[in-house]
Amino acid sequence: MANVELTPHLALDLGRAAGSLLSQGPVVVGRDTRRSGEMLSMAVQAGFQSVGIDTIDLGVMPSGAISHLTRKGSAEMGVIVSASHNPAADNGIKFLDKLGSKMSDADEDRIEARLAKPGTATVPYGGGVGTRLRLHDAFEQYVGDLARDASYSFTGIKLTIDCAHGAAYQAAPALFTALKAELAVIGAEPTGLNINDGFGATHPSTVANAAAGGIGLAFDGDADRLIASDEKGRIVDGDRIMAVIARHWHKGGKLKHGLVVTTVMANLGFLRAMEEAGIEVVTTKVGDRYVLEAMNERKAILGGEQSGHVIFLDRGRTGDGLLTAIRLLEVVAGTGRTLAELSDEAMVTYPQRLVNVTVEHKDRLEGSIEIWDAVRQAESDLGADGRVLVRASGTEPLVRVMVEASRAADADRYAESLADTVRAELG
Repeated sequence: MANVELTPHLALDLGRAAGSLLSQGPVVVGRDTRRSGEMLSMAVQAGFQSVGIDTIDLGVMPSGAISHLTRKGSAEMGVIVSASHNPAADNGIKFLDKLGSKMSDADEDRIEARLAKPGTATVPYGGGVGTRLRLHDAFEQYVGDLARDASYSFTGIKLTIDCAHGAAYQAAPALFTALKAELAVIGAEPTGLNINDGFGATHPSTVANAAAGGIGLAFDGDADRLIASDEKGRIVDGDRIMAVIARHWHKGGKLKHGLVVTTVMANLGFLRAMEEAGIEVVTTKVGDRYVLEAMNERKAILGGEQSGHVIFLDRGRTGDGLLTAIRLLEVVAGTGRTLAELSDEAMVTYPQRLVNVTVEHKDRLEGSIEIWDAVRQAESDLGADGRVLVRASGTEPLVRVMVEASRAADADRYAESLADTVRAELG
């Protein structure tokens, strides 16, 4: 929680620790609309400046914009102050490398090691102290670059966009106005306390209900995710978005190496649809960092998560919900078909049940014979028409149990049975 666990003092120390590892800077810093964002942004910038590193303050900007402008402006690092899809009281600090990618585990470890040894950095004075700069045309650069890269205008496409009262509240309306869509906007009145509150990618039914026969686009608080709705008011999640784009690109010879990267949480229907289309699927652990690593390794240009976090490696190195929206709408505009038709054709979603089980000893999961015997039995019972995934959360005292099956009743039954086994074995 901002100002409790993540304090201005900690933000300053993080900036100082990260800055002490840089050669000259500058560092690009942006944030979402949370009330605590300015406080933490100024604190982390002060930390960089205290070790002689200039900062470029973008103010409120989508995460994709911060990544794009870090890479485009030859900055040495980028910083995103945001808690993404979480409530307004939360906040976070994410570091980007000079390419605009989330920082590697090794580089984060270096920052943590320096954080644990305060006072080791050289202390500049006078003209050696860093200063805060502004990139006055940052907004115009980002929106303009996205608009220029679009293959089509969206004239005649009826859009409702939901900005989650977050970082996209200015950029998204400007972008889709420039691309000539027939536009309605909701969730674009941030107070600092209403981000993600009943709006955005975590509440896609809001935009689906508001779109009234058109396409809905819902971004999350920092706008790195997109969840859409089609003309029939049905949710189009990250799996379906990637399926629509991957199939279209593959048919047109644009899907490099004929493969797409996703995570173990991808719906079985997505995996089946890609197989039927002749597209190879590379599967990673949950997390966009792992998706990007696999994309780099396999030279893929499309990868992402069911949550709507999609990466286009030909254009950027992190999720950008606005770019994802453009790429999805390019398929609509290029084919002249509705999103509903494209989505129906792209894949069939298997019923999925996810149970988060609070446990005392998640570290014992891997060694639990009883749990894995139960998993193997469920997989055997479900056969080729189902899938089971059991994994420990990386950040919470939870074990996540996910079951997919051709029938919702089967998914529910096996998920609850496995969750009971997890509770009994892990406390």
